[in-house]
Amino acid sequence: MTANQFSRPNPLPTTALLNLFRTTVIACALLLAMAIANAQESPEQHPGDPDARIIEGVNNTTVFGMGQSIRITGQVDGAIAFGGDVIVEGSVNGDVAAIGGSVIQREGSHIGGDVIVVGGFYHHGKQEPERDPKSVTIMYAGYENELRHVMREPFSLLQPRLTPAFFGLRLLAILFWFVVCLAMSAAMPNTVSRAIARLQLASLRVALIGVIGSLVISVGVFLCLWWLPAPVGVLISILALLLVIVATLFGRVVIFAATGHWLQRRFMGSQALPESVRLLLGVTVWIILSSLPYVWPIVVAGLLVVSLGLALTARYRLSWKRAEAL
Repeated sequence: MTANQFSRPNPLPTTALLNLFRTTVIACALLLAMAIANAQESPEQHPGDPDARIIEGVNNTTVFGMGQSIRITGQVDGAIAFGGDVIVEGSVNGDVAAIGGSVIQREGSHIGGDVIVVGGFYHHGKQEPERDPKSVTIMYAGYENELRHVMREPFSLLQPRLTPAFFGLRLLAILFWFVVCLAMSAAMPNTVSRAIARLQLASLRVALIGVIGSLVISVGVFLCLWWLPAPVGVLISILALLLVIVATLFGRVVIFAATGHWLQRRFMGSQALPESVRLLLGVTVWIILSSLPYVWPIVVAGLLVVSLGLALTARYRLSWKRAEAL
């Protein structure tokens, strides 16, 4: 089987593409509005966790709150809470961070370093907080309760809650990847067709190359950050991240398209389907698989590995045909 046996995608009418683009923009705008509304919770309504662990006295270390809030009444070098609040009533010489919680600085307290908040907010009352003028504040406010729940019960990620937001995000994912598949298939149909043939003829080989590539990239980035100068290590890490992003986009498009071809051959025989319909079927199947409880981490990891293998073998010129039996 050669790449020429795969038909080129039928171009979608301009009107249909514009409608898909408008729908995507509207859906993203709605999700952004929900996030902003969720992030606009009044700080006055969040005085802090009353069950916080109290840190008293002088501690020349960084204190951690794993799945709980911490209330600092003494002096510490730094404070980090995962799934809880950091309530500063004393003095923190270094940085303060809260993931899935908020940083609350009471009047008369001191924070000498940076303040980093993911999910909650930084509340310091009406007066100007006592901070180092050179320190910075990094805050992403929104979905505090969800992040707190995940930090306190990590295994809940394996069993997503069936809420309207869950189904809405899955529909948005189907629409997003469908548009990406259409755009990439129209931009480079020959490359996608050759990758589909390569995946169908040597899927195990592609997966093995993806596993080796992921290990090399992970270990290589770690060693570069550990041994090389900081600017060089950061640059290599950024390039590795770009490689993974590009590989994910290209590989998923190929996997979705190959799945659509397989579904057509398996259930519809010789009946021809438009390329857009096959892409939509492939995208829908994989989004459903990646949403199944307890299974989705394996599916996502498999997609990432195979995608990386497809990207690393994109310029491979040798024959990918199976060896014929002697």
